[in-house]
Amino acid sequence: MKYSLAYIDLRLTTVDNGQVLGHDSSHGLHHRHFMGQIEEIEYVGYEAVLLQFRREVEELWRQKDETP
Repeated sequence: MKYSLAYIDLRLTTVDNGQVLGHDSSHGLHHRHFMGQIEEIEYVGYEAVLLQFRREVEELWRQKDETP
């Protein structure tokens, strides 16, 4: 299965073309991008990846709202 999820905000980073957070399966590897860093993740299903991505984006938004 191929998938690609990305949260892009050039105000937070210009690294990786502004991709703050991403989950994808390109190159046959399930992995997570965060602020220019890449780490392999365990794939247990697309729904789980999507849920994790949404949780992480919501946490980033929460942190952004709390920053003065």
